[in-house]
Amino acid sequence: MVRASEYPVLEFDSDQDAVVNPFKWNLEKFKTDKLIITFFPEVMESLKKDGLIEIERQFGGENPVDIYRFTDAPDILITLGYVGCPACAGNLEVFAACGLTKVMFCGGGGVLDKSIKVGELLVVEGAIRDEGFSYHYIDPSRYIYTDKAVTKKVTDYLDEHKISYLTGITWTTDAMFRETKALVEQRKAEGAKIVEMEQAGCIAIAQFRKFDYAAIIYGGDDVSHDDWDTRSWNSRKGIRYNLVMLCRELVNNF
Repeated sequence: MVRASEYPVLEFDSDQDAVVNPFKWNLEKFKTDKLIITFFPEVMESLKKDGLIEIERQFGGENPVDIYRFTDAPDILITLGYVGCPACAGNLEVFAACGLTKVMFCGGGGVLDKSIKVGELLVVEGAIRDEGFSYHYIDPSRYIYTDKAVTKKVTDYLDEHKISYLTGITWTTDAMFRETKALVEQRKAEGAKIVEMEQAGCIAIAQFRKFDYAAIIYGGDDVSHDDWDTRSWNSRKGIRYNLVMLCRELVNNF
């Protein structure tokens, strides 16, 4: 049933079915239930070059998606994420229709607190829903949260292996060029530590389709002040490679 609203994005429909539904496409199931989504293309290229991953499946269409498996751990799949909730979380729903139920996300985001160092890890506990995608899956609300039990498995592993991290919420936005000074200050006041463009949508899909999902985002560029500081965040190859390898261990721990 559609809940009427003055604003289309708030017209939530509780009907679990849809005209276009990947769960009705009889998609071939993967032989595993584990997936890593990474936003580090140079890490993917390195893994391919070194023969550490090989192609598992290709999804066609106007924005093709390649899924790879680790050669020494073929029960763990990995793919390069697309920017924004409709692309990243939309693909995630298709992957779920193929039987994936344990998903680990790793990427980078803009820090809202300058004390968060480049490369410092944030285990995502939830997101401020400043986007549109999630509102088609979950009732309107200001925040959306990850599954506490799944998040605890991640933090327990990090604690056990003495890997330092932060926990907290992110600010998911659709408009990277509209992170205004006032909005940055408001989101900081609401508790957001990092701004990114996918988490609210991915968490919503995990809730809607009932699978395990966790995310780690490392501190990247600094948007906490009036002037943008890139901090050379996307050239930190060691951090990015190690984070992917960490996620490989974590997704096995779900």
